[in-house]
Amino acid sequence: MASMEENFPRGGIQKKPAEGKTPKPKLERDNLFDVQHEEKPQKRKRSQKDQEKQKKFKADKTAAAEDNIMNIGPLTIEVLSEGMLLLGCIKEVSDYELAISLPNGLSGFVPVTQISDAYSKLLTKQVAQGELLEELNSLPDMYSPGTLVRCIVTSIEKSADGRRSVKLSIDPKKVNKGLSSTALAAGMLLSGSVLSVEDHGYLIDIGVTGTHAFLPHQKAKNYIKAVKKGPDLKIGQNLNCLVVEVKNEGRVVCLSIDRSEVAASIASERQNWALSNLLPGLVVKARVRKVAPLGMKLTFLSYFTGIVDFMHMDPEKSMSYSPDQVVKACVLSVHPTSRAVRLTLRPPFLHPGGAPRQLPGQRMGAVLEEATVKAFYKQFGAVFELDDGTLAFARLKHLSKTRKSFKPGAFKEGCKHKCRIIDYSLMDEMCVVSLKHQIIEARFLQYQDIHTGDVVQGKVLSLKPIGMQVKVADGIRGLVPSLHLSDVILKQPEKKYNIGDEVKCRVLECNPEGKKLILTLKKSLVQSKLPVLSNYEDAKPGLITHGFVVCAREFGCIVKFYNDVKGLVPKNELGSDPISCPDKVFYEGQVLKVMVLKCEPQQERLLLSFRLSSKPGPEDKWKCTPKEKQEVKYQIGEIVDVKILKKKDNGLEVSILEDEDNVVAWIPTLHLSDFVATSKLLWHCLQEGDVLPRVMYLSDKGEHIILSRKSAVISAVQEEQVVRSFSEIQPGMLLTGYVRNVMPFGVFVEFPFGVTGLAPKVSMSDKFVTDTKDHFVVGQTVIAKVMSTDEEKQRVLLNLKVSECSSGDSAAESLALLNQYFKELKEIRDLLRRGDPSICELVPGKGVHLVVQDVREDGSALFSGSSVTGLTVTATRYHLGDKNIAPGEKRKAIVLHVDALTSEVYVSLREELLKQRPKRRLRENSQHSAVVQHITEHFAIVSLLETGQLAAVPIACHFNDTFRFDSEKLGVGQTISITLKAVKDNDHGVLLAVQGPAKKNVFVRVRNESETALEEMLPAVKHSLSPGDVVTGTVKSVKPTHVTVAIDDKLTGSIHASRILDEVPLGSFPTSTLKAGQKVTARVIGGRDVNTHRYLPITHPHFTQSIPELSIRPSEKEGEFTAMLNLKEDSSLKKLGLYNVGQTVTCFVKKYNMLKNWLEVEVGPDIRGRVPHLLLSLNTKVLKHPEKSFKNGQAISATVTGTDATETNLCLSLTGIQSLEQDTISVGMITKVTPHIGLTIALPGGKTGKVSIFHLSDTYTEDPLGTFKVGKIVRCYILSNENGKIQLSLRQSRLNPKVNSKVEDIEIVSIKDVKKGELVRGYVKSITPSGVFFSLSTSLLGRILFQNVSPYFVQKHSLYEKYLPEGKLLTAKVLGVNRREKHIELSLLPEDTGMPSVLPESLGLPQYGAEEEKKEPDDEEKREEPKLKTKRRRGNSESGQEAKPKKRKICPAEENDSGIEVYYREEDEDDQEEEAAEKKSKVRKPGEAPRLQVSMGFTWDEDNAVDIPVLDQKEESSESEEEEDMQSKLKKQTKKEKELEKQKKEKELCKVEAALMDPSRQPQSADDFDRLVLGSPNSSILWLQYMAFHLQATEIEKARAVAERALKTISFREEQEKLNVWVALLNLENMYGTEETLMKVFERAVQYNEPLKVFQHLCDIYATSEKYKQAEELYHTMLKRFRQDKSVWLKYASFLLKQGQTEATHRLLERALKALPTKEHVDVISRFAQLEFHSGDTEHAKALFESTLSSYPKRTDIWSIYMDIMIKHGSQKEVRDIFERVIHLSLAPKKMKFFFKRYLDYEKKFGTEESVLGVKRAALEYVETKSSLADT
Repeated sequence: MASMEENFPRGGIQKKPAEGKTPKPKLERDNLFDVQHEEKPQKRKRSQKDQEKQKKFKADKTAAAEDNIMNIGPLTIEVLSEGMLLLGCIKEVSDYELAISLPNGLSGFVPVTQISDAYSKLLTKQVAQGELLEELNSLPDMYSPGTLVRCIVTSIEKSADGRRSVKLSIDPKKVNKGLSSTALAAGMLLSGSVLSVEDHGYLIDIGVTGTHAFLPHQKAKNYIKAVKKGPDLKIGQNLNCLVVEVKNEGRVVCLSIDRSEVAASIASERQNWALSNLLPGLVVKARVRKVAPLGMKLTFLSYFTGIVDFMHMDPEKSMSYSPDQVVKACVLSVHPTSRAVRLTLRPPFLHPGGAPRQLPGQRMGAVLEEATVKAFYKQFGAVFELDDGTLAFARLKHLSKTRKSFKPGAFKEGCKHKCRIIDYSLMDEMCVVSLKHQIIEARFLQYQDIHTGDVVQGKVLSLKPIGMQVKVADGIRGLVPSLHLSDVILKQPEKKYNIGDEVKCRVLECNPEGKKLILTLKKSLVQSKLPVLSNYEDAKPGLITHGFVVCAREFGCIVKFYNDVKGLVPKNELGSDPISCPDKVFYEGQVLKVMVLKCEPQQERLLLSFRLSSKPGPEDKWKCTPKEKQEVKYQIGEIVDVKILKKKDNGLEVSILEDEDNVVAWIPTLHLSDFVATSKLLWHCLQEGDVLPRVMYLSDKGEHIILSRKSAVISAVQEEQVVRSFSEIQPGMLLTGYVRNVMPFGVFVEFPFGVTGLAPKVSMSDKFVTDTKDHFVVGQTVIAKVMSTDEEKQRVLLNLKVSECSSGDSAAESLALLNQYFKELKEIRDLLRRGDPSICELVPGKGVHLVVQDVREDGSALFSGSSVTGLTVTATRYHLGDKNIAPGEKRKAIVLHVDALTSEVYVSLREELLKQRPKRRLRENSQHSAVVQHITEHFAIVSLLETGQLAAVPIACHFNDTFRFDSEKLGVGQTISITLKAVKDNDHGVLLAVQGPAKKNVFVRVRNESETALEEMLPAVKHSLSPGDVVTGTVKSVKPTHVTVAIDDKLTGSIHASRILDEVPLGSFPTSTLKAGQKVTARVIGGRDVNTHRYLPITHPHFTQSIPELSIRPSEKEGEFTAMLNLKEDSSLKKLGLYNVGQTVTCFVKKYNMLKNWLEVEVGPDIRGRVPHLLLSLNTKVLKHPEKSFKNGQAISATVTGTDATETNLCLSLTGIQSLEQDTISVGMITKVTPHIGLTIALPGGKTGKVSIFHLSDTYTEDPLGTFKVGKIVRCYILSNENGKIQLSLRQSRLNPKVNSKVEDIEIVSIKDVKKGELVRGYVKSITPSGVFFSLSTSLLGRILFQNVSPYFVQKHSLYEKYLPEGKLLTAKVLGVNRREKHIELSLLPEDTGMPSVLPESLGLPQYGAEEEKKEPDDEEKREEPKLKTKRRRGNSESGQEAKPKKRKICPAEENDSGIEVYYREEDEDDQEEEAAEKKSKVRKPGEAPRLQVSMGFTWDEDNAVDIPVLDQKEESSESEEEEDMQSKLKKQTKKEKELEKQKKEKELCKVEAALMDPSRQPQSADDFDRLVLGSPNSSILWLQYMAFHLQATEIEKARAVAERALKTISFREEQEKLNVWVALLNLENMYGTEETLMKVFERAVQYNEPLKVFQHLCDIYATSEKYKQAEELYHTMLKRFRQDKSVWLKYASFLLKQGQTEATHRLLERALKALPTKEHVDVISRFAQLEFHSGDTEHAKALFESTLSSYPKRTDIWSIYMDIMIKHGSQKEVRDIFERVIHLSLAPKKMKFFFKRYLDYEKKFGTEESVLGVKRAALEYVETKSSLADT
């Protein structure tokens, strides 16, 4: 017995309630069963009648129970019946059901609708409203695994495979249905469910009609605290309630769920329990009546009998029960009809704090080598003791594979067996085990066993529109989404897969918690040997793996891997050649190899490439492999020296010198300098091998390291004037960067560390921008000011205006640019010295002697000379002065400029430049007049008027200053004023200067508003006033916000509007109370600085030099000083700090600033404030003309919202602090109108919101944005404000809900608002190959298939784009709504919408359905027409075999893809049969574009479709068209009209005839094919194309019919042609038919053709479709039937080797040699050896050759084959050994000559000169020995 304690430990560790995470389940359980002390049952007297009745019942029951001892055994599912009450334990909780563990290893489930009435009502309400209810909590929020619940069986359902599932309910109405209000008694324990939450407690539903149950808060708080499921009980929560008090004959009941009270409850006779209302979970005192092998009988509550089965005995006392012993028991179940009661004696159900023990997670699924049998029960199963001492139970069916193989003898006590834990029964605290071999060996037992990437076998369960359900193992099901059913998208998967088929899949995603398993059947994924990418952390750069395309758009492809890991392949990484339309090349679901370029696991961002880089050759060295890249650890901003390796068109390939590995990097040409012209020049001058010093590491984007030599960028990084990430950017920052792209709408600027921003057109320049390309070029260095950032979209808006980005000192900035330019020019000159020193000698200002070469028409001259050889020397007409020159004359000239890039030298012959004048000492910063002589891109050369010296003047004053209007440009000969900056001699040959004062400085300093002066400049007078002095003066003038006062003759003071009255009435004008000339007495409170007009406190040292600030407020004149006088220093910051956000202040209007759009106000003499435009009022009229609404000097009340950016002004609001919460109304100003999308609106507080076009009005219009202009003020309703994104609405129904205006177009919030069949309005979004996308709301798109756009058939897409432009307003009808996929199918057809067709009739387009096929009889044609119409409406109906796709050529190839490709080469007649067999059913491999290649060029694509008039249109128009024609004929036609119509018909007929005559025309319809096959009935290729035509439309039956026609039509002499058709038919049946149909075709084919060929073809078909088992069976048949044919043996050997079965191949060779005649042996062995060399065991192959050659040494053909193979596969030594052996054989001289020649050729190719000589010597020896033999 001692061991039993270990075997059955008590129910887990008892936790204290206060300890941390006490799960709710335990507590509920505790409450259910805790008992603290035992009481003796008190018997109470009953009425005589009552007692008799009970006695009778008891006697009956006892008798019945004793008769049938069998029912003591455990509960089985057969015993369960509807209405049975059970105690259960929650095993799992999901959103829609509770899984319940029942006694004896049974289980059931409670659907979400069976929780309680109140909960079901909430569910119904939520479904009806379509939005989440706050009071409705999900099941996981209310229930936890391990909680004990009372349940009732509602139904037992039997599934198709014979399994039963038990449906339960925990609804108190059902569980407590046996109770009535009169039966309720205090002390009863019963189930209740929370009905509602009240002020003082909870209403509880106990399921008893006519009774109201109430649970006070006091009685619930302990429980709530312990359960930790929130502060309140939730509606629908199931509770164990103890009845505390019963009032009004049971109509009102008071309950408690206090843990200690519930735990102490024990059922007694007092409580009126009867068999009709006995509840499971009651703890009772019971007396043992009888102990039997399977359990025992008890009596309880005096007169009830119950049974305890062996699984529910107390494990510690199981052997020691004796009759009449008193025990405590718990009711487990009550049978509804037999009223049999089952009890449990297990401690957790009886002890407080006990709970069914949980199984440790890792034990589940464990295989145990030895489990010992404890007991065996022949009807039920066996109990085992496991390795850890716990008990387990195995049902009978789990003890052996089948009933027959079961041996009871093996289960005697003490026997050991291998078993596996398959489940755990919480109610029995026992593991459930199985001894079945297949379960022990099973790979998967539960979802946790399956891992992403596992290859699994499964069985098809069902096919649904979303995909295919596959059974992987018992209880494990997976879904193969329709995208993953095959490598190509299957239109009709049911043709390929049948229910019950075995399939091999791979796990894409597995979520054990949600029991979700997603599989793929794509062969390329299932068979992939590449690594499985299932999380972002594994995505290391350089990893190559398989992924599948989920979307191909213009920006690239999104590729998905396992576990929903996805990444982007950008457009430039899609292939080695640029791909303009990725969506045309790649299709959804395509499997491709991809390489990881970059991964950011935290952001879940993955960058991929389809370009799998091989080993980098010398060419691509800089595309260094990612591994190399990983090792290079340079920081951005690091300065390195580099050596040029190679010059390419757009940059330099360089190696970094510091690194030993010479890491390869790239300097784009544009990064060589800050100046675009210099960059090109530098690139031109540099040569391979040059060393470039001080280059900065810029980035390592993509595949290579990028360096930069832009000095401005380098200095910005070194001085830390950079931002490293988006988060560091602040508005107002000045950043140095470079132009990345110039677009018509603005300029993209990139900064170091990869941050990019956009400077829109308006912020690009201070000048008007007509074309952005005139202002900036890619690669140009710029300085940008940050205007604003958008956190969410990570966008930065920049300003490139010189006025905003400049420091203000234009002279210094322009000089710095010039200096930098000449410094770089000097470097270039040094580089040029190496190659062409002469060009370096020529500097501006140098005199040269030249000879005139030629005078051109425009007056300019060309020169040559010894000092300028190889250069083009020109002087313009202006620079020739007034000299007349002729070719051949010698002249002296002065150099103005040398352009090294074009090797041009510009010279001047002007006298004033040539004249030798004494050089004057020039001073820096001296000003001179100068004449412009020459203009280059970056600077102008000028000559000083006084001295003739040359100086360089910068053209630009700033990096961003790039554009000049023609009027602003400098002209040669123009006189300008300059200021000299560098006068020392330098290498440049010119002085450096800047344009002087004559040029107006662009930057005018704007006066700060806080410095707004007193209107008259008051004279500063030295005075001796001190703080608090009282002065008397006369009012001089009255201004809106202040009054000037003359204190005495010289001294003038100022009184601010805030210092006149103590209480200022709002709207009044305080200064108007004073009049000019009035005498006032005031007190000095401060002073105003004369120069800056800043307010100074009196304690300021310069106060005596200031204008006194006065106050006439009564309180200040008599009383205390104000707080502002206590300030010790003039710090505006401290003053503003006295105001708190939200405080209300009185201020005085100063003026409305029209430029800045704010109202300027003054709070005090020293405190200014601003009220932004949108915070002025909530009235849009006021906001439209704010300058009219606010008068200067008016007192207004404002709320403080903060301080401005400079912290010198208060920010105020007149409308309070705007919260911008959802469902509030605000005002805003339109800042941007985006066509077809909506408005951007500036809101108060600097926020912006968006209005979509669907929220502009309650009625949609053709031009919804027409009435909205930028700057318009509007009231807006805030729809949502999440993550800083504010969505607004301008609909009147939102803004004025009380005005019931008509809402024509209601708001569509979600897909639930769209009902099938209704008419909706919306705007065209886009036109794609799959149809027209139509916006119904901001987030909802619908699709209109082309056949639902108009009744006309359109071949050219451009027509749709013309008549359905983006943003067109249309009415559509909803054809179908798929809520799960969020797809809405719409129609624009006139018959659906009642509107005219979107394509006008005048276009004369053919109607749909106008090409009915001729060959079908008339009645069939009529039957088909209505069908076609319905098909057209339904779009790509799954079953739409009849809807001919040729009637809508617009669908892209993927739409109706059969996955078949037919290839034929007509030239290659011999191979034709093999081609047909192998390639007919080829499934497209990844990356092979395009698909569906049918050699005759049949096309679905409108792009490639030959533009042919639609044939047979007139003869076969549909009925509806005929009716229309009739109607039109009714209208009287004039004679001319009739004549025109006749001519038109004639023309159309001619066109049709011409088209049919065209030999190059491709067949487009079944009729075309019929014509073709009539012309060449024996051509199998035409018949196969005809079949393929039908297969593309997945019309299998039609394809079969065509094949049968072909077999009848093709002449019997054309055997090969017929065989081709048979093979195609076999292929078709293999792919789309069943095994049965395939066999029928095969049997027929064998009768009509040469059987061996048919067998071989079928084997090939099986092998290519991977049906290896069937192939093997067929080969065995062939070996029996054609055993004398060696080709069969060889084909089978090849098949086995491909499967990797080398051993089987060896055995096959032995069989082949026995079966085949001896003469074939040598040939067969050599062929087998060849096969083994290619795909098997090379050593074995060599052995075969060697043994053959040792037996037949003179078989030169075998020697020759052996040599060939060894040359290919063997080592040189082995090959030479063979040659040596051969040349020493004694063969005929002719053969020997052949071998010697082979040997010589081999050595010439692979050997050395010596080895060649060796062969020649051997040949000579051979000849000599032969001749000597001949002589003898």
